[in-house]
Amino acid sequence: MKLLRRGNSDNSDGNDSNESESTTAGSDATPSVSLGKGRPTPKRRDAESRRRGPVAPAPLTSKEARERRKANKGSKEDRKAASNERRAAAAERRARMLAGDDKYLLPRDKGPVRAYVRDIVDARRNLVGLFMPLALILIFALFLQPQVQQYVTLGMFVMMLFMVGEGIYLGKMINNKIRVRFPETTDGGFKIGWYAFVRASQIRKMRAPKPRVSAGEAV
Repeated sequence: MKLLRRGNSDNSDGNDSNESESTTAGSDATPSVSLGKGRPTPKRRDAESRRRGPVAPAPLTSKEARERRKANKGSKEDRKAASNERRAAAAERRARMLAGDDKYLLPRDKGPVRAYVRDIVDARRNLVGLFMPLALILIFALFLQPQVQQYVTLGMFVMMLFMVGEGIYLGKMINNKIRVRFPETTDGGFKIGWYAFVRASQIRKMRAPKPRVSAGEAV
């Protein structure tokens, strides 16, 4: 009986030691839990400012400010090269706009409907095209004798009546053609008529975009 009790006590001691060892091993094997960084996440603006480095202090005098602006602009050769590049890009954009490239046109000139209107106007010999030359004649007539001014003013008034009549006819005619050519478009009415009138009142060489058709050509 004593032997059995001793054996049991020995076994219990062994089991206790094994359990303590396994508990210690288990506690050592348990991964540590991170408790967080303990500080708020920095804002993007603050992080970018840290990456860029410290901000230079404000200039104390106007001379220092001018020197700093001059240093930021770069050398004279760099500024000249950049200016030449800007002029070349602007010239290319204008050339493409005058050629009728839809990507470079103003919003009022974009679209196939507006291009069709320009072709109709450019193919006609419009009386409205004399508007600008007649306006110059009227300005010069102001320096003539009063009797001559009366005749010039009367002639200008008659011409203006004919121009208004032609502008109304041109607007109606173009709107009718647009409804046939582009039946699904919503672009029309007074807006298209005024667009055609303004185009027709300009001197042919000064129109932008440049005419794609010759005068008298069928459209």
